[in-house]
Amino acid sequence: MNSTGLDHQRNDLSVSIVVYHPDERLLASTLASLQAACEALADGSARPVGLTIVDNGGAPAMDTFFAPLRAAGIQCNVISGQGNVGYGGGHNLAIAAAQSRYHLVLNPDVELQRDSLVRALAFLEQSQETGLLAPWIGGVDGHQQYLCRRFPTVLDLFVRGFLPSSLRKPFARRLAHYEMRDQLDASNVVWDPPIISGCFMLFRTDVLAQLGGFDDRYFLYFEDYDLSLRAHDVARVAYVPQVRILHHGGGASRKGMQHVKLFVTSACRFFNRFGWKWL
Repeated sequence: MNSTGLDHQRNDLSVSIVVYHPDERLLASTLASLQAACEALADGSARPVGLTIVDNGGAPAMDTFFAPLRAAGIQCNVISGQGNVGYGGGHNLAIAAAQSRYHLVLNPDVELQRDSLVRALAFLEQSQETGLLAPWIGGVDGHQQYLCRRFPTVLDLFVRGFLPSSLRKPFARRLAHYEMRDQLDASNVVWDPPIISGCFMLFRTDVLAQLGGFDDRYFLYFEDYDLSLRAHDVARVAYVPQVRILHHGGGASRKGMQHVKLFVTSACRFFNRFGWKWL
């Protein structure tokens, strides 16, 4: 395993992004939005930021991507050579080296609103009991993605993950309940949603260290469900819609049979740990 450009200076914010044969266009958009959000953060006060890209395979040469970030004062690092250790395992490599007050787990298909980090860190500094923050998440269609969740049943996961939209109508009420549509809106903070999305998880780093990071026995899928549920044991979790991001993600069933197998394997591991709910 190799690390390049590593700087162990204590940062106010550390960010980890795990990539595996990434869409370079989306990755460039993610990093450009991160740069803009960090520049907005620096407008108010000096906040050192460190970014770690964990290359699980197929990453492009990062120097071109890093040049504008470094010019903006962001410390940049790549961890590579470990092979594909999975989503949670990859983030754990960066989390283990984090020396920061806050750590952001970020997907390479997310764009941050320019004021997102300003608003997020301001909330955490005003709410010391909050150890994990979730944002308002929008899709490319402009509509809200309801990615905070109640504890799932097997039926919820099957309907949402694998049924085409034309066949979901009889399940609309139960899916709305699972997706917390009765609570999540564009203006009100929601305290302690059971599960939040791994596409953007902003932690106090000491809370994340106390939790031991992700359970890397999940290779892909449900590692964020697992970590969210464990986070409630040590801190408050807050959905803060004033913090906004755009998410380009898609479901497992649309990514091929290998992703379906990974989804089912991780779902079984999740239910074995936290208890099975079928209907």
